[in-house]
Amino acid sequence: MKFPRKLSWRFLNLTTTIDLKVMEKRHCGIYVHIPFCRQKCRYCDFLSAPGDSKCIREYVSALKNEIRSYKEIASEYVADTIYFGGGTPSILEPEFVEEIVGELKGCFDLRNSEEFTFEVNPGTVTPQKLKGYKALGINRLSVGVQSTDDEKLRLLGRIHNFKEAVECVEAIKESGFDNFSLDVISALPGQSIKDYERDLEKIIGLEPKHISSYSLIIEPGTPFFKDYGEGGSKRGDLPDEETDRKMYALTKEMLKRAGYERYEISNYAKPGFQSKHNSSYWTGKEYFGLGLGASSLVNNVRYSNVRDLKEYFNDPSKHVIEERLDKAALMAEFMILGLRMVRGVSKKEFEKRFETGFDDIYGNVLKKLKPAGVITEEDDTVRLTDYGLDVSNSVFEEFL
Repeated sequence: MKFPRKLSWRFLNLTTTIDLKVMEKRHCGIYVHIPFCRQKCRYCDFLSAPGDSKCIREYVSALKNEIRSYKEIASEYVADTIYFGGGTPSILEPEFVEEIVGELKGCFDLRNSEEFTFEVNPGTVTPQKLKGYKALGINRLSVGVQSTDDEKLRLLGRIHNFKEAVECVEAIKESGFDNFSLDVISALPGQSIKDYERDLEKIIGLEPKHISSYSLIIEPGTPFFKDYGEGGSKRGDLPDEETDRKMYALTKEMLKRAGYERYEISNYAKPGFQSKHNSSYWTGKEYFGLGLGASSLVNNVRYSNVRDLKEYFNDPSKHVIEERLDKAALMAEFMILGLRMVRGVSKKEFEKRFETGFDDIYGNVLKKLKPAGVITEEDDTVRLTDYGLDVSNSVFEEFL
């Protein structure tokens, strides 16, 4: 099957036409958003909220309808990775997950998928669910632990304690999942460097193949922002910038010593266990985002689904164009996302993709950044130095 020369998409109250070239199958990733959780964490600004069984059932029905709406264009893609995120995907009953996966298989070519990740949270997963995930072809789990301190977990609004997190990991191992990732957050209110060091020791002790470590960000609109944002009564409880930086350095040191390779600013993995799905975002691969508020990048057009649940139920195929990426935007994105990776970017790959000399576009940028010690150039590779990764946001601005 080939693409039609013109493909029309409906975006809210307008219709746009996207030119598509006739081509062989392209590779993509698939993200499925499950916006439900037991309770909203106090720091979280993701599109998620508690939902009752009736709402969840209606959502699964709408999600399946959305998946079917992609059938024609999806026939020209092969999906390398699938990722269920949220919210808390593991809040779904196994039959709902099976229905969604069945719909995906009927629409997208998943036969050669290398990685199928499913986010789970302690307190929402059971051995029965884990057995069902494995039967559906899910081969990687991402577990939201966030802290090993029960007091900090209560402060964050998590529904589990650390004992339950350990039990969750043990159940994952007993179910035959070798590839799983654990999330941990640093710079929490009242947290000392010693506290965070204990967190890392316990996380490493659970023997995950992958660890994501993020510094707490106080997001507007969250309960944490009221307490810890500018002018918040508890802002003084946050670790200062120097302590935050020491925690950041401690993460690199301890995880390296434990055999985890840092491959992206906030992500570490045992050899061979990097997240293929997340890496595809950083290398510019096309992706389909399915579900409430999910974003997609298809044929150089970035768009997102509606964020209102009732509106999504009424018409899950509605989309909003966020940006049409021209060549300049694509080149900048190639650099900014690629430089998040420790391995950096290939000048040859840049020139092949954009049919433009790398030095013609970014030669002057490199001349400015290399003396500052934030970027290095070795043969074909341009990458951030260790210091450059620490101040990456400032470096990225130079490529815009």
